Amino acid sequence: MSNHILSHDQIQHITKRIAYQIYETNVDESEIVVAGITGGGESFAKKIIAVLKKITDADIILCKMDMDKKNPLESGVSTSLPEEGYKNKSIVLVDDVLNSGTTLIYGTHHFLKTPIKQLKTAVLVNRNHKKYPIKADFKGISLSTSLNEHIKVDFEPKNNAVYLE
Repeated sequence: MSNHILSHDQIQHITKRIAYQIYETNVDESEIVVAGITGGGESFAKKIIAVLKKITDADIILCKMDMDKKNPLESGVSTSLPEEGYKNKSIVLVDDVLNSGTTLIYGTHHFLKTPIKQLKTAVLVNRNHKKYPIKADFKGISLSTSLNEHIKVDFEPKNNAVYLE
């Protein structure tokens, strides 16, 4: 049995709000790198980028971040941009759900090996089960869930939704 948590319209509203928060944080930047973690993070990043491109003249650069979410230490982290593509720039690391913080902490670690201007994080759903000292700077909603519950995010065209299973 799954419970509907966020509707398509609510996700659109959250995406727009987060994009404006990112813009406000980067108002003086000429380039903003939006790094989406493979899967839902990349999909959410693309939605944020679509809004950012409407509200700022800054160059918005998509960086795809690839890792094995279950074992990022073993698999390592790779990005679609070479290091020069994000060096000395403002970066927003995006994922759909912040659960334990594992993917965000490994994503953050990857970027911190290079000099950058700033690094912020954005998530659609924050579950509050962190095992690492990382937080979402921009978040859609916070849910207190049990560990055996699962958050499912659907980014279907014109039918985005979040479910608690």
